[in-house]
Amino acid sequence: MGLLKRMETVFKSKMNKVVNRMEDPRETLDYSYEKQLELLQNVKRGVAEVASSKKRLQLQRAKLLQSTDKLEKQAKDALAADREDLARLALERKAALMQQVEGIDGEIAELEKQEEKLIASEKRLSTKVEIFRTRKESIKAQYSAAEAQVRINESVTGISEEMADVGLALERAENKTDEMKARAEAIDELMEAGTLEDLTGSRDEIERELAKISTQSSVESELTRLKAESGKEPEEAGK
Repeated sequence: MGLLKRMETVFKSKMNKVVNRMEDPRETLDYSYEKQLELLQNVKRGVAEVASSKKRLQLQRAKLLQSTDKLEKQAKDALAADREDLARLALERKAALMQQVEGIDGEIAELEKQEEKLIASEKRLSTKVEIFRTRKESIKAQYSAAEAQVRINESVTGISEEMADVGLALERAENKTDEMKARAEAIDELMEAGTLEDLTGSRDEIERELAKISTQSSVESELTRLKAESGKEPEEAGK
């Protein structure tokens, strides 16, 4: 039984967490406000019903008084006609009606007390409902503002994470660029120091001198050929 009890407690705890995540306090406030309005409407309906009942009793009382006035007149007319027995009967009926009037007066007085209480309750409840409505709208506005701020912060956090990734990529690119620049400068320094041979540059001094000798030999050979073709001997050319 202990294990089942603990499992039930854990289950209820998890369910409460789920409900709390799903619950929107604005909807809860609106629902509470609607229930209070329903209660206020019930009180107003009660006031209206009491007032209606009192009005019916007042109309009934007025009719009874009219009847008593008529019976009193009948009693007077009976006495004038020397019919005391009829006069007595009319007065007896009048007395019975007056008892009903007294009973109605008591009921009307009771209804008036109830009406006063209900009206006082209605005023107090109406004030409380209005205060709750004002407070409810204020809380809803604050919640909506906080919710919007959370969404903005979440968006900014997401952007920050993306910008952090971009920043890392830029940093890696800059590091690569600096590394390539350093390698290029190092190679330039080695070439200037003669440590490395620039295969695309000019030839060394020995190659240049050998090239000059080869060029001069070729020129002399061509010059001798041209003189021979023109019939001039080297000696004549010397004279």
